[in-house]
Amino acid sequence: MNTIRLALIAGGTSGEREVSLKGAAGVEQALSKDKYEVIRYDPATDLARLAADAQQIDAAFILLHGIHGEDGTVQGMLELLGIPYQGSGVLGSALAMDKNLAKTMYRLHGLPVATWEMADKEHITDPAPLLTQLNLPVVVKPIRQGSSLGMSVVREADQLGPALATAFEHDNQVMVEEFIQGREITVGVLGNDELMPLPLVEVIPDAKYDFFDYEAKYQPGASCEVCPAEVEDSICAKAQEYGLTAHKALQLHGYSRTDMIVRDDEIFLLETNTIPGMTPTSLLPQAAAQAGLDFPALLDRLIALAME
Repeated sequence: MNTIRLALIAGGTSGEREVSLKGAAGVEQALSKDKYEVIRYDPATDLARLAADAQQIDAAFILLHGIHGEDGTVQGMLELLGIPYQGSGVLGSALAMDKNLAKTMYRLHGLPVATWEMADKEHITDPAPLLTQLNLPVVVKPIRQGSSLGMSVVREADQLGPALATAFEHDNQVMVEEFIQGREITVGVLGNDELMPLPLVEVIPDAKYDFFDYEAKYQPGASCEVCPAEVEDSICAKAQEYGLTAHKALQLHGYSRTDMIVRDDEIFLLETNTIPGMTPTSLLPQAAAQAGLDFPALLDRLIALAME
């Protein structure tokens, strides 16, 4: 059997560069040496080399997070070079990356979301108009960042201006949405034409964290993850249905992971990740393992979906 020449694309220039590189190391270690010849490319330095090598590459595995990786830009380059890649295309990647557009699409497809408003830079010095539309507490988010970079929970009105200033340091578009207190779950979806929802994972940050922020995500022991999530069957079924609907609404392919908040018997969608974290202990690989796909098998499946 011929080996697959696989371009493993990781690193990049976003604030999640180190997360990307750490994930790529785990992926490269897990890939079978009998099946794949892995060639590493870092978009920060290697785009010209990737283009030069394109005709010798069978497929690409993108392990980039944030701007210039998860937003459709690298996907567009690979389309131009004729290299198959795992996951969503240009349109789906761009839609999911933009939290404002993604929430608009959720709402159009009947999915429940927290009320939100888009902020202007003028609101940094005069945030009061936002609070005529929204009730405290609120969450302030750059709309095109991942890993909770630049994100804050605001519980007092005088905290809103500084939180907006922090968010605008990470993006020129910022949203403010009502904070929903509840249990955070995530739902993975796997497949191209035939979609399979994965078991739910519940994320429980340590009590010292206001929300599942960057440190809570990546500091060892900072959060507890329960898979499968210990929720009622009705909540599980509804969350999986919402995950599938979000995947379709955003025109996604291959795989995705949608984060949600459960409050009593209600579920609210937060965002959808088109390139979820990819270490053996990341959320989507945990769910896939629970469904019978260990980490190497999950990678094989994603690459096969890319090459379909």
